[in-house]
Amino acid sequence: MSHYFENDDSLKSEIKDFEINIFDNHFIFSTDNGVFSKGELDYGTELLIKNILNLNLSGKVLDLGCGYGPIGIVLKKILNVDVTMCDINKRAIHLSKMNAKKNHVLVNVIESDGYENIDDHFNYIVSNPPIRIGKKNLYKLLIDSKDYLSDNGEMFIVVRKEQGALSLIKDMSVYYSVKTIDKSKGFLIISLKKC
Repeated sequence: MSHYFENDDSLKSEIKDFEINIFDNHFIFSTDNGVFSKGELDYGTELLIKNILNLNLSGKVLDLGCGYGPIGIVLKKILNVDVTMCDINKRAIHLSKMNAKKNHVLVNVIESDGYENIDDHFNYIVSNPPIRIGKKNLYKLLIDSKDYLSDNGEMFIVVRKEQGALSLIKDMSVYYSVKTIDKSKGFLIISLKKC
């Protein structure tokens, strides 16, 4: 079985568009087989985006594991921050570039396995992380973010309670100042602040 954090060239392409309004801004996104949350903006990602928009961030942002690009594209369009987006999945990279053009935003889109091809520092890293890569790999992804955050930089993630959010908060407090900034329908929006 194929996962959205893998490249599967044998997977048939079946592009599907959907439209959404966020904070009175209209967006259109193309999605496809082999990419997380095909055909709609999943609830966890939407909750993460809305929480970040309420914080009115500025500076440089990395959308880690961007998928088809909703987080980075929305943040760029509404907050006009400097956005870099990355994903290991070639199809996700193609869709992110396509969706950036459709939504009239300029973002930097990089194919990267985690931070492999990232050589910059960011004020913020945002992610709906790929929980299915396993706890060990997930924790490495989160801990390694310290090397790519500016001083006092912050990472924002969304994790379901039933997928280990509470143990993640406890485990990450060794590395970061950790707090939950929102909870809804079993999803937690978590801030990991570099200190």
